[in-house]
Amino acid sequence: MFEQLVDTVNQYQALLNKALNFIREACTEASHLSTARLDEYQQVTSDLSVSTAELRCASNFLDYASPRAGIERRLASTFAADTLHNIRNRLARAPEDYGFTGEDMDQLRIDVCGDLLSATSLAQLGRQVVDNAGDLGDRGLDEDKLMMADTFRQFASEVVQPLAQDIHRNNMIIPDEILSGVRELGCFGLSVPERYGGLLPDNQEDSLGMIVVTEELSRASLGGAGSLITRPEIMARALMEGGTEDQKRYWLPRIADGEPLCGIAITEPDYGSDVASARLKATRNQQGWLLNGSKTWSTFAGKSGVLLTLARTDPDPSLGHRGLTLFMVEKPAFDGEEFSFEQKGGGSLTGQAIPTVGYRGMHSFSLFFDDFFVPASHVVGEGQGIGKGFYYTMRGFMGGRIQTAARACGVMQAGFEDALKYACDRKVFGQPVADYQLTLVKIAKMAMYLAASRQFTYKVGRMMDEGDGAIDSSLVKLLTCKLSEWLTREAMQIHGGMGYAEETHASRYWLDARVLSIFEGTEETLALKVVGRNLIGQAS
Repeated sequence: MFEQLVDTVNQYQALLNKALNFIREACTEASHLSTARLDEYQQVTSDLSVSTAELRCASNFLDYASPRAGIERRLASTFAADTLHNIRNRLARAPEDYGFTGEDMDQLRIDVCGDLLSATSLAQLGRQVVDNAGDLGDRGLDEDKLMMADTFRQFASEVVQPLAQDIHRNNMIIPDEILSGVRELGCFGLSVPERYGGLLPDNQEDSLGMIVVTEELSRASLGGAGSLITRPEIMARALMEGGTEDQKRYWLPRIADGEPLCGIAITEPDYGSDVASARLKATRNQQGWLLNGSKTWSTFAGKSGVLLTLARTDPDPSLGHRGLTLFMVEKPAFDGEEFSFEQKGGGSLTGQAIPTVGYRGMHSFSLFFDDFFVPASHVVGEGQGIGKGFYYTMRGFMGGRIQTAARACGVMQAGFEDALKYACDRKVFGQPVADYQLTLVKIAKMAMYLAASRQFTYKVGRMMDEGDGAIDSSLVKLLTCKLSEWLTREAMQIHGGMGYAEETHASRYWLDARVLSIFEGTEETLALKVVGRNLIGQAS
């Protein structure tokens, strides 16, 4: 059965490749992909992107489980069967949209799934998970990474978790005890090379280390700890990609120390995921640049002392992404939900926090720049960086997306643990909620989605450490964020009425998970413009 699942996953991948090639041929004009034609295939492109993410996740999960004989293999087999079933149902709605013939559809077999997806089999898997107290087997980490996970789990449990619910319910800014603890543990330096005062080895990447830390912090609180190292990582990667040596020596040690804290100002009110169309205006003067315009959804902008800001240095709109430049905007730190900073020369920067239903602790701001002066030395790359800001930003976001997948895994772990404990403790009609078949089926699915997402995230992290994985970082972000929303919803549902109460952690997990498919590239943008276009362009 296991080997048959592996073969069938590969067969499905071959058919997806055929569909991608069909779309490529339909949308190619003068040897180039036509954006207008691709927009006529948005639903198909989205389906193929999601299906590819699911298949790669299933394939990786089977590879991980192959040398193992315990619960890992059963979780992987059930997830693969579930994936094949979902993809077939998705593609069978209108096979002609994907260029499939009747013969192609005959190859989309699901008989190989056997009884893995039956209610009886899923309930048995759920019972095994319950009896194992939620232990999903080997995480597949070496001793160093396990030690790192243990260290940050202890910090998250002892320092972050006791504060997490108050941060959420009272919309607090992250308390200093969390920030000081994160600084002491070196979290802000995880993406900064050792030669610049960070923890990243000089001769290799360590995305997996960052993933493990993010996962453990997010398990305690997404907004109160799990997202703290995202912005420093994006800024550090952008500087490593395009900064001058002087800029690296000045900024990277400070980023690693968490002094100043970092924010990112990329999104604009009229241009969300369409980064290339940013309109914040940068005008050159004798000493540097004047920034004018608005940014929005700038997380942690109030508390931050530097904002990595994307602005248009060339007014010609036809240049698109080639007219954008990255600036490091310095400002004082503010704790409140609004701030105003006046420069001596007359420029100003104002910010107003945006009320949100979840992801509280960092506050996301709308910003307005009014003749705000930035010296020439604060352009990433200085003179050589003019017009290259888009590329530096994308380099930073590559790490941000895999980190968001790690955040999703952490939130899933928290929701899973909470639901399992409640189901075992809570009695309904004379027996624990965990003894009912429907609950056991839910727990089985939660367990396999969590384990599959975690191993996919680890795999892509290792790929990135080897200089690969650019498109996979978007695939894993696309899938894990969707699954985290489903899992936390079910965790909330298992709690019944109490799940809807603001005082329970389950409601917080669900509200926090909702944002994951929106930031660091919305689900739709990733599926259509990043993953989909890349997969179609490479089809042959």
